[in-house]
Amino acid sequence: MSKFLVTGGAGFLGERIASALLADGNEVHILDNFSRGQNDQALKTLAVTRGASILQEDLLAPDALSSLSSDYDFIVHLAAIVGVQNVLERPYDTLHNNVLMHQAALHFARRQKLLKRFVFASTSEVYAGSLRLGDLPVPTPENVTLTLTPLHEPRSSYMLSKIYGEAMLLHSGLPFTIVRPHNIYGPRMGMAHVVPQLLEKAHKARPDSFIEVFSVDHRRSFCFIDDAVEMMKRLLDAPAALNQVLNLGAESPEVTVRRVAEVVITAVGKPLAIRPMPSTPGSPVRRAPQMTRMTEATGYVPRIGLEEGVGRTYDWYRRHIFAS
Repeated sequence: MSKFLVTGGAGFLGERIASALLADGNEVHILDNFSRGQNDQALKTLAVTRGASILQEDLLAPDALSSLSSDYDFIVHLAAIVGVQNVLERPYDTLHNNVLMHQAALHFARRQKLLKRFVFASTSEVYAGSLRLGDLPVPTPENVTLTLTPLHEPRSSYMLSKIYGEAMLLHSGLPFTIVRPHNIYGPRMGMAHVVPQLLEKAHKARPDSFIEVFSVDHRRSFCFIDDAVEMMKRLLDAPAALNQVLNLGAESPEVTVRRVAEVVITAVGKPLAIRPMPSTPGSPVRRAPQMTRMTEATGYVPRIGLEEGVGRTYDWYRRHIFAS
């Protein structure tokens, strides 16, 4: 049995990772300030029936982690301000607070006696500048040269906080794995993402009407949460993932946002049309990760297709969000 701390563990990725770790008999502490993640039934179930410890702490507080012990085997650092709308509305807080939270997690990690791995969730946004300049191959390998987007653009703040976080970890002396998530989706992910937003539009639309879809020609490869969690769990003790940067996602299929909307409409089961809307400012035209490193390190290839994943996501949102 290993002892884990999952920061930002109330989010949809954190909760699912914690659940998977608990299923393997590990001790798991979930830390969150609940500013975005919710202490909902899913999290309470992990505490009551699975033995997870829920720690309500703010990593921005000076003494946030002072009461915790120094015997954690793994730290999975997910805590951050995320979501395009949050970033656009709060660019300074995004840059400032993400760096401070990461710094707090690193300081805590450095006083652990037998730490085996610090896992940091970076972002696929680190590739945005290179894509804009036309210097980015797609699917994108991890070793491409990273180019910054203009610093005055609010969306750059999130990317900068993650690039700085990667650099801090690289020079920390800690055993680490950095993952760059690409379009991971699934139940309980909130509403600030394209799949649940389209599901909500289709769910509320009248039959034989339409839904508005932005950036219809932009292309993405999507990864269902179950596949992402399986890769995360496997990389924890994978020697090939130690001190490496790995994309987290699915390499294919790369589909248009229009195609995603079509899959959503099918899942909802209504005759609906698609009304194309302008492209979202700052949204990358293409985004798909090369997954060679992750596959070699973990031996796992994503298995859940878009149709199945969207269907399972809709089932959850219909029961827990749209019905309320």
